[in-house]
Amino acid sequence: MYRDYIEPAWSWPQVLLIALLVVPALGAIVVALLPATRTRPAAITFAAVTFVLSVLPVLARPADGGWFAYTPTDHTPLVPWIDLDLPWVPALGLEFHLGVDGVSYPLIVLTGLLTVLCCAYTPKKGLAALLLILEVGVLGTFLALDLILFFLFFEVVLLPMYAVIAGWGGPNRRAAARKFVLYTLAGSVLLLLGVLLVVTEAGTGDLIELTGFPHLDRTTQCAAFALLAIAFAVKAPLWPLHTWLPDAHTEAPTVGSVILAGVLLKMGTYGLIRVGLGVAPDGAAWASPVLGILAVIAIIAGALICLRQTELKRLIAYSSVGHMGFVLLGIATLSIAGIQAALLGNVAHGLITGLLFFLAGTIKERAGTGSLNQLSGLRETAPRLAGLFGFAAIASLGLPGLAGFWGEAFAVIAAVDRGGPLWLTLAAIAAIGGALTAAYFLRLLRRVTHGPATPEVRLVAPAISGTEWLAWSPLILLTLAVGVAPALVLSGTELPLTTLLGIRP
Repeated sequence: MYRDYIEPAWSWPQVLLIALLVVPALGAIVVALLPATRTRPAAITFAAVTFVLSVLPVLARPADGGWFAYTPTDHTPLVPWIDLDLPWVPALGLEFHLGVDGVSYPLIVLTGLLTVLCCAYTPKKGLAALLLILEVGVLGTFLALDLILFFLFFEVVLLPMYAVIAGWGGPNRRAAARKFVLYTLAGSVLLLLGVLLVVTEAGTGDLIELTGFPHLDRTTQCAAFALLAIAFAVKAPLWPLHTWLPDAHTEAPTVGSVILAGVLLKMGTYGLIRVGLGVAPDGAAWASPVLGILAVIAIIAGALICLRQTELKRLIAYSSVGHMGFVLLGIATLSIAGIQAALLGNVAHGLITGLLFFLAGTIKERAGTGSLNQLSGLRETAPRLAGLFGFAAIASLGLPGLAGFWGEAFAVIAAVDRGGPLWLTLAAIAAIGGALTAAYFLRLLRRVTHGPATPEVRLVAPAISGTEWLAWSPLILLTLAVGVAPALVLSGTELPLTTLLGIRP
């Protein structure tokens, strides 16, 4: 058993894992109890402390193990470089098992960053408390190394996100929130069935023991992977289970859209990598051609729909369908390069689309409309805002040197490396989808920033407030940094992915 390799005494990194969950949970309670005039500083404080805590695990990496220490041999299981395993419900064999590794660490930092930026952006008491609750669920999902615990944290985000959309969204917010809940609940049922199937058949829900070692026969793996993949596809969301996403984004408040696009969608693709590929590699190999086909359909369909969209936030929402298609294509190749492309695409999408929704929300609030037919000429009245929107758009279309380029480019390269008529065809179609992505973003820029200013755009104030600069600047800088140095995300991922895929040295 791998626990023989774990020291029983608690270390400061293990305490850090608990603090990552306790601090935002405590913050949500404090914010809910404080008077409205004091909630914003309190929410920012708790979110900022959580962000600092999310960065600190990097200090615990072994000196001789690079960024993330794994030992992928034939005899030693996958061991994360920070691991906390406590008895939870001993009678049922349940463990409160948390850990950090190269796959989860960038997403943990991204979650901490976006939450603090959103808390700084909104002065609303109830909304800030819900953002902190959402942070607990998302961080718990990325930290969990037990399947039952993973499922519970995965579900924590459901009701808070419903409340964010229904309570502070647009005119059709309740219908959008109900659609979000119904889709997510359907996915949750399938996820629970998949988790119970794996735990029952394998005799354990521990992801460390399950990853890289055969615990299930091929038939069981195929059944489990099918259940898990559909459940995660709903959350991501992946085509054709994406139809809740545009409505949710269109009606959600700005910070709700940022959190939804920036981190909640990543729970689905992360789960597909961590749980789907980890516990059912034979099932993943069986389903990979189907996943690849669905991925390129999502890329093309998302781009074509975006070319016909006339509402700003809805267009950005549909662009996520295409971007997640590139992430799925990388995963479907079942190669280290492909999954690294997916991990990088996840982080890049969180940064860039988070920035896009911040900017789109500001434009919509100032102009009083999100209709592209009423938003031309932004550079005439608010040139700085138009410039920032242009930067975010060209980053999202995959301009080399910015974060959006690497994930999509290397997903296509990974498909080419996979070889064979099917994968070469999928790579070619995905490349065409990349060109269509550039087309609809350039069309978006032409319609919003160029041309004569409409009456609605003339109402847009040209100044950018200090709060807006505070929320947007980190995303801009990180988009540049990851674009220049993708190793910021990929350092230390090769060894864990080697074990995750069952590749033996």
